[in-house]
Amino acid sequence: MKITVIGTGLIGSQLVTELTARGHQVTSASLSSGVDLLTGAGLDQALTGAETVVNVTNSPTFDEASLAFFRTSQSNLLAAGERAGVAHQVLLSIVGVDLVPALDYYRAKTLQEELLRGGPTPWSVVRATQFFEFMEPTMSWTSDDTEVRLPATPIQPIASADVVAALADVTTGAPLGDFVEVAGPDRFTLDEVGRITLAARGDARPVVVDDQAGLFAAVPGDVLTPGPGARLAATRYQDWITA
Repeated sequence: MKITVIGTGLIGSQLVTELTARGHQVTSASLSSGVDLLTGAGLDQALTGAETVVNVTNSPTFDEASLAFFRTSQSNLLAAGERAGVAHQVLLSIVGVDLVPALDYYRAKTLQEELLRGGPTPWSVVRATQFFEFMEPTMSWTSDDTEVRLPATPIQPIASADVVAALADVTTGAPLGDFVEVAGPDRFTLDEVGRITLAARGDARPVVVDDQAGLFAAVPGDVLTPGPGARLAATRYQDWITA
């Protein structure tokens, strides 16, 4: 199968490697390869002959500007895919993305999903929980030299490698016309993850529960945890952080 992967960050770079190892012909497309989703430059060439396109790009900001980014980039990708005869468009999104309207970035990703569903091409959406790799950066937003402040937001984080495996399965299958959720095996609160992480790093700072701290303070209830039909990965956070 000929596949184009749009985006070369944490997920995109691993996905190209995984799909290639599975025997597929993979094109990697990003700004560094001359493909600009916002202007459409290079898109037609990148999608030539592609049967499936996987969009794992990210907005450069998490504020209101992300709405314009995803509106323009997704619209351009759908139009280019239709011109190229792409048979399947796959999108990486977030578990609970449509249930956190207070966050600009989540509203922007919800818009991106809506554009894909209303587009001309059969589609699939993989909604993932928060990546293991993002736990420490998340903690840094509300940390100082004496303590780490985190809300008690329920999460079920997942290793990026496990997200890649799920994406590769969906990408090489028939379009779902629906979303599938992927998550790690264990549910925590964000402050619990903070304590596990600090302990693994030998960091003696305390984690203080502060429901007004950071990005996830705007998240209601347990909407970031997966539903009963989710695909659960095997990698445990405690094993990953200490490896």
